[in-house]
Amino acid sequence: MHTQYNPSPVKQKEVTIFTDGSCLNNPGIGGYSAILKYPNHKQKIVLGAELDTTSNRMELTAIIEGIKALPTGIYSISIVSDSQITVRGINEWLSKWILQDFKKTKNVDLWKEYLEVSKEHMVTAQWVKAHNGHPENELCDKLARAEAERLKVMVLKTSLCS
Repeated sequence: MHTQYNPSPVKQKEVTIFTDGSCLNNPGIGGYSAILKYPNHKQKIVLGAELDTTSNRMELTAIIEGIKALPTGIYSISIVSDSQITVRGINEWLSKWILQDFKKTKNVDLWKEYLEVSKEHMVTAQWVKAHNGHPENELCDKLARAEAERLKVMVLKTSLCS
């Protein structure tokens, strides 16, 4: 497994970020959710939604927004996701993509943003098939779908009132 290298001599704080992204149609209205869990059992939930997007974009957005939501410091981040493509990108392909200047890569804008927000941290990612054994990922799935649904309702209300 490839691990992003962090040359910093500063002791890293630890966090696990559980994520999920969901779309109503694909592309369609999407929602994302990230649950940040700290070793002291504290947790933080990050939610959001976007129009005209795909599930893979929402999954990567959840990871980016989860990292952005971290308090100041350098972290050892363990990402748990049901998106095999995103996990593989973080663990294996990212170094190749950097060398190839992102040629033939989907969601280049998000991968560049991921690189920017993660560059000080040590990041690893774990793929969990269908959230198997991770209630946090099940919760993320429900929250992401609810965010997409919330945006859909808001868009429908706005269009009906116009």
